[in-house]
Amino acid sequence: MATKITEECINCGACEPECPNGAITQGDDIYVINASLCTECVGFHDEEACAAVCPVDCCIQDPDNIETEEALYGRLATIHPGKEFPALAALPASLSRFRK
Repeated sequence: MATKITEECINCGACEPECPNGAITQGDDIYVINASLCTECVGFHDEEACAAVCPVDCCIQDPDNIETEEALYGRLATIHPGKEFPALAALPASLSRFRK
C-alpha cells in the first residue's frame, strides 16, 4: 500500500528529500506521493521515511492502494536499475517495515 499525504499537509517540504525513490513532489497546495514510485521505503528503511519526519503526521498508508512487501520490493529494480539489493528472503528487518 503506497503512502499518501493527506490534506493536513502544511507544505513544509520535510518529506521530499527523505524519499529514497523520488516519489514525493510539491503539488499545488500540498506535497503528493506518486504511488508508482512509492515502495513504503522497503529496501531502504524499517519505516516510511516521509512519515518519520512529518511534523503533522499526514503521511499515512493509503488503504485504497494495498500492496505486498514482494510487490513493493520488486518495484525497486525498476526505480533503481543500477543499484543492487539483497534478495527479498535475505532482507533484514532494518530495511522493511513488514519485518518488525
